[in-house]
Amino acid sequence: MVLQLTLTFLILGITVILFMTNRLRSDLVAVLALLAMVLTGILSPAEALTGFSNTVVIMIAGLFIIGAGILRTGLAQMAGSLLLRYSGESEKRLFVLLLLIVAAVGAFMSNTGTVALMMPIVVSIAISIQSSPSKYLIPLSYMASFSGLLTLIASPPNLIISQMLVDNGFEKLGFFQITPIGIVGVVVGLIYMFLIRNTLLPAGQTSGSGASQHKLSPKQLAIDYELGGNLFKLKVPAHSDLAGKRLAQLKIPASFHLCVLKISRKSMESMKLLPMTYQEMAGPDSMVQPKDRLYVQGSLTNVEKFVAAYGLEIEEEEPEASELISKQFGIAEVLLTPHSSFINETIRGIGFREKYNVNIIGLNRQGDYVARDMTKQRLRFGDSLLIQGAWDSIELLAKETKDVVVIGQPKEHAGVAAASGKALIAGAIMILVVGLMILELFPAVISVLIGAVLMIVTGCVRNMDDAYGQINWESIVLIAAMLPMATALEKSGGMVMLAEGIVNLLGPIGPVGVLGGIFLLTMLFGQFISNTATAVLFAPIGLSAALSMGVSPYPYLIAVAVGASMAFSTPVASPTNALVMTAGNYRFKDFVRAGIPLQIIMFIVMMIAIPLFFPL
Repeated sequence: MVLQLTLTFLILGITVILFMTNRLRSDLVAVLALLAMVLTGILSPAEALTGFSNTVVIMIAGLFIIGAGILRTGLAQMAGSLLLRYSGESEKRLFVLLLLIVAAVGAFMSNTGTVALMMPIVVSIAISIQSSPSKYLIPLSYMASFSGLLTLIASPPNLIISQMLVDNGFEKLGFFQITPIGIVGVVVGLIYMFLIRNTLLPAGQTSGSGASQHKLSPKQLAIDYELGGNLFKLKVPAHSDLAGKRLAQLKIPASFHLCVLKISRKSMESMKLLPMTYQEMAGPDSMVQPKDRLYVQGSLTNVEKFVAAYGLEIEEEEPEASELISKQFGIAEVLLTPHSSFINETIRGIGFREKYNVNIIGLNRQGDYVARDMTKQRLRFGDSLLIQGAWDSIELLAKETKDVVVIGQPKEHAGVAAASGKALIAGAIMILVVGLMILELFPAVISVLIGAVLMIVTGCVRNMDDAYGQINWESIVLIAAMLPMATALEKSGGMVMLAEGIVNLLGPIGPVGVLGGIFLLTMLFGQFISNTATAVLFAPIGLSAALSMGVSPYPYLIAVAVGASMAFSTPVASPTNALVMTAGNYRFKDFVRAGIPLQIIMFIVMMIAIPLFFPL
């Protein structure tokens, strides 16, 4: 037992040092620690892998998918815009309002769920005001932890201590009985984070990663390549000679130097009462039908010749370049590789559409955008091409590395396009999930999985592949690998040894001294294991300490719940810290620098507040 105890603390110490040095990825460090526990015999393989089947881990994965739906549909941007409207131009007011909203949401659902749901909104707001997300994400995580003290259901430790009281013949905690403690925590935490937001929190990059993604967004590319002036929408009348013919027969590029990009028509083939708009990327086998709308790229002179030859009509309203972007179709930019077989070949001669099933609709040569007579241009190394086609075809092209390289994230843009116009659906799903968690109709993990599945089947998240791609697997592995640490500490006897030692040491000081010792020890171990595991281990110790001294057990168990929620100093202290670590590009020292002063302050404040609201 002594050997196991020594090895457990040795492995835990090395793990903390590796986290602090940041030489290895945090998820790799967690897995190495897990393997060390197994190889030294502290944990069995089954015990070591329990974290990967833990409901918390599964719930977090589901919340990533829900968060993606909130972001993809534009709901995050809408919520951010609303918040910005109420905060005006004051960054201070925005910061305070944001954290108050987090506290309000977190009062009725888990802190992990709160962070996962609010994180897309926070990141969106930060980017929109040209600020760094890292300035907001640690406060988001901390405030979510404070909000866990506002109601009985807001945090697992609250439920654990309430059940502990019931099991030992005491009255359970009321729904709002712990709220005064939570309000104190929210107020003090808000003041602290407001004061340190520009000093202890990392500045990060001004606009985050979203700036580059915006620059390469399909709509921005359409503007950069000046597509609007060379795009026309033509109507095919019933009497036109074009009707009933395939584009291959017409040889439009050779005869008129035009490119037909897309065909749009109203279809009544579906079972719906209203006609559906059918869109098809134009190709050699595309059949033109009466009343079709053809999206054609080229000069006005050539378009007029084409219209006159086939009796077509030019739509009065010029089409926007953004009309080339839809749930099915999009545009992207590609670069020629140094050894591309397309170099020195003309666009007409490389058979790009035949090979990749996408159209070339723009050429960028050293900053000059060429849209007219592109087919005659010989390609050079360094040229950028604007392509248009089905998102699936663009994603397939993104896997090509020999001749061209797709710039940006077409899969991300495809997901955004597919989810456009579904913000209300995403909002309804989010409200449903929150409602299910508040009413406790199902376990929290089931409520979250219902929301994740609804996001996929309603199209708020494009498909299952897209859903898997939205899960931050680094956070999932980190949390799953660290959860068994509680089992290791319990099996080795280290937790009980230290806890009982503190109680025996501080017992002579009196009930307040023991209260402070339990709070400190709970908070200390809460930096390395989950708040749930910490509360499970320390609740019996707090109860037995109170009973042995003949005082009320309520303040001691409240101290356990509060101490377990004060997990601020390490990224593995809670799932919320792990969630924001990657998104905010934080390092271990960022949590130490911001978290330790807050924990000292909260210790002093809670040693006054807990006995005040729950007398000894």
